[in-house]
Amino acid sequence: MRGYDVVVVGGGVVGLSAAWRTARLGLSVAVVDPDPGAGASHAAAGMLAPVSEVTYTEEPLLRLGLASLERWPSFRDALQEESGVDVDYHADGTLEVAYGPDDLAYLEDLAAFEDTLGLRVERLTGRECRRYEPMLSPSVRGGLLAADDAWVNPRLVVRALLTAFVRAGGTLVPDRVAELAEAADEVRGVRLASGEVLAGSRVVVAAGSWSASLAPGLPVRPVKGQILRLRGPKGFLSRCVRGMVHGSPAYLVPRGDGEITLGATVEELGFDGRVTAGGVYELLRDARELVPGITELELAETTVGFRPGTPDNLPLIGPAVAPGVIAATGHHRGGVLLAPVTAEAVTAFLTGGDVPEAVRSCDPGRGVR
Repeated sequence: MRGYDVVVVGGGVVGLSAAWRTARLGLSVAVVDPDPGAGASHAAAGMLAPVSEVTYTEEPLLRLGLASLERWPSFRDALQEESGVDVDYHADGTLEVAYGPDDLAYLEDLAAFEDTLGLRVERLTGRECRRYEPMLSPSVRGGLLAADDAWVNPRLVVRALLTAFVRAGGTLVPDRVAELAEAADEVRGVRLASGEVLAGSRVVVAAGSWSASLAPGLPVRPVKGQILRLRGPKGFLSRCVRGMVHGSPAYLVPRGDGEITLGATVEELGFDGRVTAGGVYELLRDARELVPGITELELAETTVGFRPGTPDNLPLIGPAVAPGVIAATGHHRGGVLLAPVTAEAVTAFLTGGDVPEAVRSCDPGRGVR
C-alpha cells in the first residue's frame, strides 16, 4: 500500500493547481485521475473574466473571481518558470457587444450595475467597438470594454501543471477512484478501481462533476456545455468578444495560434456527452451575427464538457463530508479563473495557514442543497 501526505482526486486545472502548490511545500502528493485534464478543463474556454461575467445577486462569486484574477499573473509566472510551458496568457480585456436594441438595453443595465460595484468598464458605441475589433458586424449597436479581464489557454495550463507538479516531486496515478477509504470514522485515503488502496493523511476531492459520486454530501451536478473550436489566421480577433444576440449569450476567445474557441451551450441534461446539430447550429448562428467572417473559418473541433455546478453557483472549498476530506469542486464556469485562489486556500487548509477572505463564502457546510 502506497502512502502520501495528500491524495488529490481529480486531475483538472483545479486539482492539479492545488496539488502543485502543495507539493512545492515539500509534502508528498499523489494525483489520481485516469486521464488528467480530459474533463471540463479540456473543453474550457479559459476566460479570466469576473467583470464581464458578473451576475446580479452573485457578488460573493464576483469577489472570489476578482481575488483569483489578482493572483493570476504571479501564478502564471511561477507556473511558466517551473514547467517551461507558455500558457498563452493575455490581459487585453473583454469586449462585450450588443446585436439588437434589447441586447443593448441589457448591456446598459449591466454597466449601471457594474458601476455600483466599482468595476472598471467603458461604454462604447458600435463604431468604437469595431475600432477595437474590425471583424465585428456593422449591425453591432454598442458595447462595453472590461479592460481588466484576461484569458489563457487551459490546455496549455494543464500541460504546464502536469510538468510542474511532477518536477516538484508529485506522483501521478493513472487510475479511477472507486471510493474514499475510511478508518475509525475518518477518511484515510482512497480505494482505486484496481483494488489498490492509496493511504493519505488528507484527501482533496477535486473531481469536478463526478465529486458527488465519491462524496454524496457534496451538492455538485453536471451542467453540459457544447463548445466549438475554429481555425483561422492569427489576429482574426485580438481579444475576447462576448455578445448578446436577441437575448442569447455567445463568446469567442482567440488563441495565439489562430484558434477561436466559440461557446457555449448551457444544458441541464446530466452526463449527456452528445454533440448535437442544434447546439452547433445555435452557436454558429449567434456568433455569425456578431462576427460574420467566422463562416469562412475551419471547424476544427466540437467538444462537450460537464461544468460542476452547485445550487448557488459558488464552489465548495474547505473541509467537507468527513474528517480528513477537503473539497475543491463545484467551480461551474470558473474553474480556470478560480484555480489560483482555490489552490492557495487548499494549501492553507492542509497546513493551517491563512485562508483567503474571499473563500470563506465557499464553505461546503453553508447549507446549499
